[in-house]
Amino acid sequence: MNKPVFRATGKSAPPRHTVDVPAGQFIFHQNDLGTEMFIVHEGKVEILQQVGDDHKRLAVMEKGDFFGEMSLLDDMPRNAGARALTDAKLLRINGSTFVQMLRKEPEIAIRIMRKFSRRLRDSDRLLKQALGEGGSRAVLAAEMPLPDSEAQRELGTERLIHDKSGMEFFLLRAEETTVGRKDPVTGIYPGVDLTPVDSQRSTSRRHAKLYRKAEKFYVVEGIGTMNGTFVNGRRLETGVPAEIHDKDELRFGMVTTVFRLS
Repeated sequence: MNKPVFRATGKSAPPRHTVDVPAGQFIFHQNDLGTEMFIVHEGKVEILQQVGDDHKRLAVMEKGDFFGEMSLLDDMPRNAGARALTDAKLLRINGSTFVQMLRKEPEIAIRIMRKFSRRLRDSDRLLKQALGEGGSRAVLAAEMPLPDSEAQRELGTERLIHDKSGMEFFLLRAEETTVGRKDPVTGIYPGVDLTPVDSQRSTSRRHAKLYRKAEKFYVVEGIGTMNGTFVNGRRLETGVPAEIHDKDELRFGMVTTVFRLS
């Protein structure tokens, strides 16, 4: 077993420190004491749960994703391990800096709450299944993200067209469509994933929502969104819906799109 790159010691670590981790190297193991969290700056990191002698992959963290925060919050040993899937550069953050980040960057706090909320929902479903109290396949199907093949059949004709690349992002046929970037931390993916056209990671994970009401369409910026949401150059106020029309320009962070009804 590879030794992890970082082990908790009695010495205090620098608040922030960028470290390089080669592919295959553990950052920390399951049951280690956790005094730091990490943000992926480059490369990929896999989160692993040890089952007997094997490791089950729970998630893959990419640029901008964070991990290891649970031990900072509850002072408990790591419940999973982390290993570099590729050569990776990580930003290491200690407890005091983590608290400062939560105060200054609300999106991080919101993403952590969503992550824990999803875990509670999953645990609740498993408990109901075990007790035979409503843990039906229908409930599970309604809660879980749709596979790509199923999601494709649920797309409408309305779409966002990225002005520079010409890529088209179709809205879901459902009443609401979330716009943002995929979030392996929570396992939730937006209806419109702008990751392919957002190389600067300027959009938040759940940046905004587009929804229809009768024959009209609206956009509303999500709570904790960074870098703003704009309609025809006008910045929206968080949580306040704005009606949008065919050929309106919608900008999410630094990603500019044009809304088309058909």
